[in-house]
Amino acid sequence: MDDKSWEKAVEFHGHACPGLAVGFRSAQLAMARLGVSRSADEELVAIVENDACGTDALQVLTGCTFGKGNFFFLDHGKQVYTIASRARQKAVRITVRHMAFHNPELSRLRGAVGSGSASQSEQKEYEALQEKHIKNILESGEDCFNLAFVDIKIPDRAVIRRSVTCDRCGEPAMETRTVKQAGVTLCLPCSKKEMGE
Repeated sequence: MDDKSWEKAVEFHGHACPGLAVGFRSAQLAMARLGVSRSADEELVAIVENDACGTDALQVLTGCTFGKGNFFFLDHGKQVYTIASRARQKAVRITVRHMAFHNPELSRLRGAVGSGSASQSEQKEYEALQEKHIKNILESGEDCFNLAFVDIKIPDRAVIRRSVTCDRCGEPAMETRTVKQAGVTLCLPCSKKEMGE
């Protein structure tokens, strides 16, 4: 395991947890399968299907971010990650195998800790078990994941768009995220208010 990269992911996310470890290991395995390293700019594209802990690890390892326009979120609620290389015109999709990291005792203790009903010894047991669980995830192999090349349309590189001012709220908005209604330019939130949404 790359300890420095893991430390950076933990620092970026704010704490170590199993979800972060899954995203970290997923990114490592997918990037190895693609034969790529961290993206300096927009060489890689990441598509995530959840907005949970693991996505932070993906950003750190891949170099893909919302700000650069090469990090895409699909709200599917699934721990699925796709990493694509623009140079190779290939993409790898990775998911955790069902029950690969299932740990009933950790789940039980997490419930007790979360509800505030855990004893001091259960709290310590939970912390030790979670640390071991994270280590197991970080050291896991491809046998714990479904990993495959997939055909996708790799999104175009980000384009810097002109900003225009909304005639209702006065705030600037990306021109492609505005609408014209009755001869005025409206940002999306204002256009929804006009339509009574």
